[in-house]
Amino acid sequence: MRITEGRPYPLGATADATGANFAVFSAQATRVDVCIFDEPNGREIDRFELPEYTDEVFHGHIDGIGPGTFYGFRVHGPYEPEVGRRFNPNKLLLDPYARAHAGKLAWDPAVFGYTIGADGDDLTFDERDSAPYVPKSVVVDPNFDWHGEYRRRNVPWDQTIVYEMHVKGFTKLHPLVDERVQGFYAGLGSKPVVDYIKSLGVTTVELLPVHTFVDDSHLLDKGLRNYWGYNSIGFFAPDPRYAADVPNSLREFKEMIARLHDGGFEVILDVVYNHTAEGNERGPTLSFKGIDNVSYYRLLPDQPRYYINDTGTGNTLNLSHPRVIQLVCDSLRYWVSETRVDGFRFDLGTILAREPEGFKTESGFLKAVGQDPLLSEVKLIAEPWDCGPGGYQVGGFPPGWAEWNDSFRDTVRDFWRGEAPAKALAPRLCASPDKFNFRGRKPWASVNFITAHDGFTLRDLVSYNDKHNEENGENNRDGHSDNRSWNCGAEGPTEDAGVRALRLRQMRNMMATLMLSQGTPMVCAGDEFGRTQNGNNNAYCQDNAISWVDWDLDDDQKGLVTFFRRLTALFHLYPVLRRSRFFTGEVNPDIKVRDVTWIDANGSEMKPETWDNGLTRCFGMLLDGRAQVSGIRKPGVDVTVLAVFNAHHDVVKFTLPRSPESSGWNRLMDTNDPDLPGQVFRFGTVYEVTGRSMLLFERAAPRKRKARPRRP
Repeated sequence: MRITEGRPYPLGATADATGANFAVFSAQATRVDVCIFDEPNGREIDRFELPEYTDEVFHGHIDGIGPGTFYGFRVHGPYEPEVGRRFNPNKLLLDPYARAHAGKLAWDPAVFGYTIGADGDDLTFDERDSAPYVPKSVVVDPNFDWHGEYRRRNVPWDQTIVYEMHVKGFTKLHPLVDERVQGFYAGLGSKPVVDYIKSLGVTTVELLPVHTFVDDSHLLDKGLRNYWGYNSIGFFAPDPRYAADVPNSLREFKEMIARLHDGGFEVILDVVYNHTAEGNERGPTLSFKGIDNVSYYRLLPDQPRYYINDTGTGNTLNLSHPRVIQLVCDSLRYWVSETRVDGFRFDLGTILAREPEGFKTESGFLKAVGQDPLLSEVKLIAEPWDCGPGGYQVGGFPPGWAEWNDSFRDTVRDFWRGEAPAKALAPRLCASPDKFNFRGRKPWASVNFITAHDGFTLRDLVSYNDKHNEENGENNRDGHSDNRSWNCGAEGPTEDAGVRALRLRQMRNMMATLMLSQGTPMVCAGDEFGRTQNGNNNAYCQDNAISWVDWDLDDDQKGLVTFFRRLTALFHLYPVLRRSRFFTGEVNPDIKVRDVTWIDANGSEMKPETWDNGLTRCFGMLLDGRAQVSGIRKPGVDVTVLAVFNAHHDVVKFTLPRSPESSGWNRLMDTNDPDLPGQVFRFGTVYEVTGRSMLLFERAAPRKRKARPRRP
């Protein structure tokens, strides 16, 4: 093997007909070596110094190596932690642009750039070789036969239903999946799984992190693992732990994407570009820290030995640096172009828009993404908060972005447990215009959810007043205590028939509220049949039956799935439930129609004093299908619907209101008895709405008048 100058771009390792080109950015290093290994945990068999340095990129081309080669970097430079420089060539480093990783991290003291326990702490310099204990980067073959001309699966935002899931947890216990691929990419792409997801009526699969990540040492010490994966170390490589065929993990991932696309789904990746697994100044040196710590991380300006910790994980990626923006954008483009994913959900998304002075809607990263012709074609969803100053930014992202709306989550939970009035719920049912109706943004920008991976499952939300995280090994101190949950009268499992019936009704209430609200609904996998985590609201470290989806369903759970399928069918059938314009509640002067009318229990339009009454727990929302649909000033032709919400503990007699061009309402759904058949009720009928239940009606078709017989 011989080395030549090569090229400074693309970054990372790029295989060609004669070998591979290597390019790595570092603004402050003095030398970069490429080390070649015979096995992921094997010995170093060759080493090459990258000969050229162009525009802060070390680069070179090594002949005679190709896909399947295991490698790592050793980066030379000053070790001056007091000013942020932490170069240590004794530490083998992962390529930030590696398309695949092999091997596992062993938490040996040698993986740290300093000597643990020595006087001087992280200011000391450790001379032990970390290569035996760290994973290796892998040169990959990018070719994959996608079987035919590619067409992106673009689901319009106003038709999107997001289904959040974990690659392993969803199929690990699935009885119809081949045991050899349970819990792997191949299992998620298998026909029984794709068929089941398709039967639910959802459109978009959102996967918890699949970028390569690290199991935290403190978890391994307790016999636990990082299950969720929010601890990334490689932004271009699918984690091999989810591959049944580890040497071909990238190929298996692409095959899974292809099979999900065949099923008609979009695929969105939950991505973690806010921090890495290298922690703070006492963390390991695995990649970025040893390549260019000052460039990759935000450091305290007056004490660059220490890291800014806006993420709560020890470090924060420096998205103000152009090369870090490039890294993230290159990663996003890679997943879109090479693996054909359809969008991203950004964990702690506020971090991405931070500049030294704080959150900015015109940050360098947001501007870079906003003008990118490839990324503009995919869905972008922000988790619009972080742990830093001014970190809560719901509604603060620019046009083109959707955002998780925790105001929807909290208000819906509070309403159905009797802690929030109708006035608080109303704007959440209408896509939270107080937060999102600006700069031409649409209702779909509000990603509505009741539950997510983080927190109680839907069943646990109605079964526990308090978290039960003892299995996490932190004496139940971890996880949020403010869950806005209500156990319906008993903590945890119970044989009380009344409590069980109420819990089922409350689950139906919240699922129905989610699916019948304006905005983009997101469902957590397993909630459609009421899976439980036994009260654990922070199962990030539970790679076991606590987190894995249990497919052994009882009759009640099967009934919930049937109900959920009815809800998604209603969502797709009635366009008025997913309008692309925010409701105003005002009469449109051009077509003389009000888009939404709020109805009190007497069948009359809600008055200010009724809205302001904090005890108002029962009300109706009438969505007029004749309301203007787009910017064109003409009436709509959709069906008019009436939703009735009753969070009162007892029956409320609700008078069904009048609506033009009809004489009655056809019942579509009653969460008290989901098996009730459709039935038409005349205007003015007093409907006894069961305590803590929800109804949906459609305006009945107008009766045709009988023609008078002509006189002879």
